[in-house]
Amino acid sequence: MTTPATTPPADHPDHPDQDVRVAVRTIDATPEQIFALLADPSRHHETEPGEWVRDSVEANPEPITAVGQTFAVKMHQASLGGDYTMVNRVTDFVAGRTIGWAPGMLSRSGRVTEGGHTWRYDLEPDGAGTRVTLTYDWRAMSQATRDWMPSGMPPFPPHYLDASLAALDRAVTATPPA
Repeated sequence: MTTPATTPPADHPDHPDQDVRVAVRTIDATPEQIFALLADPSRHHETEPGEWVRDSVEANPEPITAVGQTFAVKMHQASLGGDYTMVNRVTDFVAGRTIGWAPGMLSRSGRVTEGGHTWRYDLEPDGAGTRVTLTYDWRAMSQATRDWMPSGMPPFPPHYLDASLAALDRAVTATPPA
């Protein structure tokens, strides 16, 4: 059971012409089932509609359990030079309902510099399923970082968040092999 995302009016802060993108999808699973996948860094690649997010840097990472926690994932984007690592700081956490993080890059000195953008999932029971709202927000991104991005901001096409929620839907509702 899915409902497609709708584009807000042009004057709404979530409109694609603003610095926030939002997609909504109802998934035929409980909030707890969906949250379990989102809180597992080793499964983040399953929410990826392409090949951008790869694997967790840690072989068996601990689940995400609190604001301030960090987790690192391997990434690949040809326009950004190929393989790289993102270190994500958890910014929002309400068990079973909300999870969000701010991606950052690890410098040579070992310091994480966040890019000024965040990912956030909000889960709300909706009948027999869960309404999932995915928000990508780059309002805090500096102009220098925006200028550095080879494809501009956001670094993906308008349908990307919808495709990401479809991938999450498939990952959560897939029947495990017998």
